[in-house]
Amino acid sequence: MARPLWFVKLLKKVFPNIKFIAKLTRIPILGNLFDFLLFKGDDIIYLPLDKVIAINKEIEKQSDIVLPSQVLEYFIHKSKYHWIMNFCICRESMQCENYPRDLGCLFLGEAVLGINPQLGRLVTKEEALGHIKKCREAGLVHMIGRNLLDKQWLGVNPGNKLLSICNCDPCCCLWRVSPVLAPMIGSKIQKMPGVEVKVTDACIGCGTCLKDICFVDAIHINNNRAEISLECRGCGRCVDVCPQNAIKLTIKEKNFVLKSIKQIEKVIDVS
Repeated sequence: MARPLWFVKLLKKVFPNIKFIAKLTRIPILGNLFDFLLFKGDDIIYLPLDKVIAINKEIEKQSDIVLPSQVLEYFIHKSKYHWIMNFCICRESMQCENYPRDLGCLFLGEAVLGINPQLGRLVTKEEALGHIKKCREAGLVHMIGRNLLDKQWLGVNPGNKLLSICNCDPCCCLWRVSPVLAPMIGSKIQKMPGVEVKVTDACIGCGTCLKDICFVDAIHINNNRAEISLECRGCGRCVDVCPQNAIKLTIKEKNFVLKSIKQIEKVIDVS
């Protein structure tokens, strides 16, 4: 049953306390309950920004260059149903002033037919592709996968026919709570296969990459040099802002797009 507007308004009021709620998942019994009700079966991949990928310079033809956004395009073309939310519930709840609040999630699959029509609209494939392009241009990073939490707050079924494509920012996104979530939940939000983010010798420890850039607090300065922890989800924002070009993101897995698609197709059916 589609969620009524009063439920969504209540959710917006609760959202600013999300970090406190996330910490409760570390309490054994509560953590298992949260996992079962809101995260069971989740498999979520963060896609790096296309523009920060280190492309092999030997590749000359643009058609030969494979980019993370092609994962999104694959599922948009495959899906029969496409739904754009009128707002981002994270940014709207936090009254975000840094990124557009009206660039909401894109949902794919049969389950979108159950979403309250006051929250968004069905769109064409072309409109869906235009939406994710607009989100990228606004500096948002895509997350794609099965997210039980979206099924629950939207009140739709079946869960295996709802593919979430969130357009995330570093200041208000739900997943900024990843560092405080119980590991069994936080580990469901993953890097794209083969992504590697490294700090090079060009780093001078200026701290630019610390200024509200990393949504999982994976970057620290040690001995006047940035260090990136295992919490990194490979979004590439730090690469994009480094004034010394001292952080590099590369993808070591040749078939990273195909592997990502297969991983998602195991848990979601959008056909």
